[in-house]
Amino acid sequence: MSKELEELIGFLHHGNTQIRQIGAVYMDYALYDIVTNGCCSPIACENLVGFSIAQPSIFKRHQLLPVRDLKLLVRDYRVGAYLFCLYLLSGAICHIPELRLADRSHGLAQQPIAKNALTILINLSTDVEVLDDLAEDNAFLETLLARVTNTEEPNADEIAMLLANMAKSDKLRRIINLTRDIPKSVSKSASAMDQLMDCFVQGAEERLNKDANYDYLAYLFADLSKFEEGRAYFTMKQNYDCVVPLTKLIVFTEHKSDIRRRGVASTIKNIAFDIASHPMLLAEKEVNLLPYILLPIMGPEDYSESEAAAMLPDLQLLPPDKKRDIDDIILTHLEILLLLTTTRQVRDLMRQVQVYPVVRECHLHTDNEDVREGCDRLVQMLMRDEEEEASTSTLSEAMARAVDEENEDEKIINIF
Repeated sequence: MSKELEELIGFLHHGNTQIRQIGAVYMDYALYDIVTNGCCSPIACENLVGFSIAQPSIFKRHQLLPVRDLKLLVRDYRVGAYLFCLYLLSGAICHIPELRLADRSHGLAQQPIAKNALTILINLSTDVEVLDDLAEDNAFLETLLARVTNTEEPNADEIAMLLANMAKSDKLRRIINLTRDIPKSVSKSASAMDQLMDCFVQGAEERLNKDANYDYLAYLFADLSKFEEGRAYFTMKQNYDCVVPLTKLIVFTEHKSDIRRRGVASTIKNIAFDIASHPMLLAEKEVNLLPYILLPIMGPEDYSESEAAAMLPDLQLLPPDKKRDIDDIILTHLEILLLLTTTRQVRDLMRQVQVYPVVRECHLHTDNEDVREGCDRLVQMLMRDEEEEASTSTLSEAMARAVDEENEDEKIINIF
């Protein structure tokens, strides 16, 4: 690693907060060119982001000291153009490109310093060592929760991304039962999960925070639902509002955001592995899950009069411009249905409400082989001869194949 790069990374550990801030900003301009060209020229933030992916070892020196400093920078907020220029003129930073001061200050006075640190940490969290360091840090977790529940936080979406990545570590499962101070502008609950759920529901489409949509919290929920206590949270009424959290999520299966729909679908899929919860999930007066799972896999096709009459009310008389979801989300919904067919009671219900014609049309109108295979597996369960008892291996295989399918939300998020 070059001396210049070491000096830049070293700025993150400087005892003066303002210099730490300037280090984070200047790295946006200098880091990539120092590494690749041995000199400095103004570059975009994307170069630093790409660098944090390409050579994460730079940030792991001295037992993750730069990572610890980046976590401190998340607490720093903004740097003014005056301070930035002052340090340039005072020689605090060397190897400076010849830019007009107006160029240096334009946009930087309003650039959140925390955003630079968050972006790097999001990408560094692909490394298991860094991931565990982030996930086990109680003080850092509180910093993230305090910021993401602040309705004026400009980097709330980046924080949601980082939390989603951190949930890949089992060390973050403690958030499920974590309590903290109540952010009164967002929630009435002391539960961290309730607070995040309120941000997700109220904050869709920037209704809560003008700078955030909180979509990536759906990926956080998906990973937390892999744990037994996580599934219990989503399927139990919460004390502060007497509502089952899952009922708040399922309404987003038709949302315009792919990220939100994908994360919600995967959360439902993980919950569906709990066979004991199936009656509650399907009961009309409880979660009433089935229409929310079927609608995304339906298109504008016409059905026979007898088929349409037996379908769930929400699935009848769909508009002629109704569109199916994208392939990977359709596949997740098919896997949810497959998991729900574990019991005879649910298979009979699906036959009664004409799930087969929906799956049939989905199969006919897709070119995606994975979706076709998902339809085939589901049809085999629905059309089976119930007079012959299903072997345990058949059901186990169905569930195993569903869980083995790769979902986008199960990947660490990178920012390019």
